[in-house]
Formats: sequence, structure tokens, C-alpha cells
Amino acid sequence: MIERPDRLIYVSSGMHHGSTGDLQDIDWTQRRWNAGAAYSESKLHVSALSAAVARHWPAVLSNSVDPGWVPTKMGGPGAPDDLAMGHDTQSWLAVSNDPAALVSGNYWHHRRQQTPAPEVTDPDFQNRLTDKLAELTDITLF
Repeated sequence: MIERPDRLIYVSSGMHHGSTGDLQDIDWTQRRWNAGAAYSESKLHVSALSAAVARHWPAVLSNSVDPGWVPTKMGGPGAPDDLAMGHDTQSWLAVSNDPAALVSGNYWHHRRQQTPAPEVTDPDFQNRLTDKLAELTDITLF
């Protein structure tokens, strides 16, 4: 619905590894609310969507980033990661001409590519996710 940007960076979390990948009730209308599970699922969905965009729109650099557990209002004062590193990777991916940043379809943490949950890179899961999102929003992305 808008002009495609040159780069997209999706903020994810390492907590996406704890999600089941079940797409039956992604809007939590049928299950009892569980904030931790909902957060983990949403980050799995964000990472998979980023990978799907990379697959479908090769001219757009699309990546997901785990900023780490940083001391913010959400992370709390005891979070062990460096606050400065919490935004560094997504800023770098957004504007850098460093060849290492000119890639697509990856999952990052502190400027290093990481291995995401298997669903993230699974085209079947990506397709089921984007179909489910289209069903919920009446907007087809691909």
C-alpha cells in the first residue's frame, strides 16, 4: 500500500526461540492470556515476516534484530546487556554501506548473524503466517 523502502529492520528478540509456532490463535482471542508466551510468539512472527519479505522482495534488504536484554523500562534496571548495543545493529543495518550490512533475510544480535528458530526460515511457515495475517487484516502482502 506504500512504496517499498530500500531497507526494513524488524525488532525481534531471542525469546522467539521459546515460541511453538502455532498459528491457530495468534491474536489471543481464544486462549487465556499469557504475556510471556504472547511476546515470544510475536517475535517469532516478526522474524518470520522479515524473512518472508526478504524472500518475496529481493530488492528490499529485510532483516530482523535481537537488540538484547537491555536496561530499559521494559528490560528493567538489572538487564545484563549494553544499552548502547541495544540500538546499534538496527541503526547499522538501516544506513551502513558496509558490505556486511547489505544483506537480507538474516537474524542479527550485536552485529552478528545468529541462527533463528527453524520456523523463521521455513517458507511454508512464512506462507501460513502471511496467509493468517491477510485473513485477520484483509490485506495481502504478497
